[in-house]
Amino acid sequence: MRTYQDLFRTPEFTPLFLTSAGQTAALAVSGPALGTLIYTETGSPLLSGLAMFGPSLAQVVGATTLLSAADRLPPRAALTGTALLFALGTALQAVPGLPVWAAFALLLGLGTIAAPTGGVRYGLLNEVLTKEGYLLGRSLLNMSAGAAQICGFAIGGVLVTALSPRGTLLAGAVLYLASAAVARYGLSRRPPRAAGRPSAGETWRNNAWLLSSGPRRRVYLALWVPNGLIVGCESLFIPYAPRHSGLLFAVAAFGMLAGDIAIGRFVPRRWRGRLGTPLCLLLAAPYLLFALHPALPLAVAAVVLASVGYASNLLLQERLMALTPEELSGHALGLHASGMLTTQGVGAALAGTLAQYTSPPTAMALTATASLAVTLALGVFRKSRLPRDARHAHSPRCRSRPSTAGPSTTPTLRLAIARTAATFCRCRGGRGPRPAGGRRYFRNTP
Repeated sequence: MRTYQDLFRTPEFTPLFLTSAGQTAALAVSGPALGTLIYTETGSPLLSGLAMFGPSLAQVVGATTLLSAADRLPPRAALTGTALLFALGTALQAVPGLPVWAAFALLLGLGTIAAPTGGVRYGLLNEVLTKEGYLLGRSLLNMSAGAAQICGFAIGGVLVTALSPRGTLLAGAVLYLASAAVARYGLSRRPPRAAGRPSAGETWRNNAWLLSSGPRRRVYLALWVPNGLIVGCESLFIPYAPRHSGLLFAVAAFGMLAGDIAIGRFVPRRWRGRLGTPLCLLLAAPYLLFALHPALPLAVAAVVLASVGYASNLLLQERLMALTPEELSGHALGLHASGMLTTQGVGAALAGTLAQYTSPPTAMALTATASLAVTLALGVFRKSRLPRDARHAHSPRCRSRPSTAGPSTTPTLRLAIARTAATFCRCRGGRGPRPAGGRRYFRNTP
């Protein structure tokens, strides 16, 4: 599977693609409309940013209580139900006279419900496509998200001017309804990927296991923190340039689209490991220019260039899947999505707080500096050699106890522990190591 045409020939990929694009467009149309409505009523850049990205903060609640549902609910029913709930919540936000606290209460509820949705969607993508096609398919979904954001922000800006923020919210609700219809009638009925009921206890156990591995933990942090801080910069577009914020949001989506096309379609696999850190740094560096209060053309160029760096997420997700057992793929991707959205909400709150005491341009530059520091500290893309079966060692499926080997444990002992655990996995139904010895137990990871 090497071309986009191959993806669309795959059964169920097209309705999944349209469902994802429709929900992204609905969010792009309704988010700035709600942010404009809150900013008009309160004059607060902090509340305006939280109105757009505040639901992301609620993801932490869903991620700690509902995330096990990502692998334990039928995908079609889950995607249809969440789209309908978002349509209802968006329509309620358009009710005239709705208090600001009620609007934020709705955002909190929708954010909590949305926590498993990313895991359901990308876990289904992992089922629909082959392993070789996942990165290409994920790249195309990201590209569709970029295109939907460009169109959504443009249409939303026109609707806010021509109608009103509340009328634009109703248009977003209609898009959510259309996405629910595509999911219901376009996707086939599939059983859940894992047995058992969703529960907070299972969510906690799986989260703890996924974060217990040092390499996976660094990948998660690299997916969450630099990205979330830069979204905090974007949350200040409205107070930075109230009349041109729609343009800034649109060009940010365009830059993300261009980066995803380049990485997903044209960059050879052997180069991906080398491009990770530069892309993470590119994501933040152009925002340092905002400390100089640039004119609109220079600000547009900086935002486009920075947003190309979002393509680093594709490389990080590919690495995450290489480190995660298949039976937890939906949960792992759901944890990534929920954690990323949570840190985006934290980034918006942090940037908004800084803007309250300084100014939007200064807050954007300070937040970008923090993103650069985190990327350099993590060093997640440095080359390392990992056990071939590290993704299965001590997984919940194997029911083995966590290793007590710490950082001071010798490499030989760690290798022996990994081999033993992987062999036990094979006996219990997991994938074990191929019968080989010495260096063939290792591989270079992307």
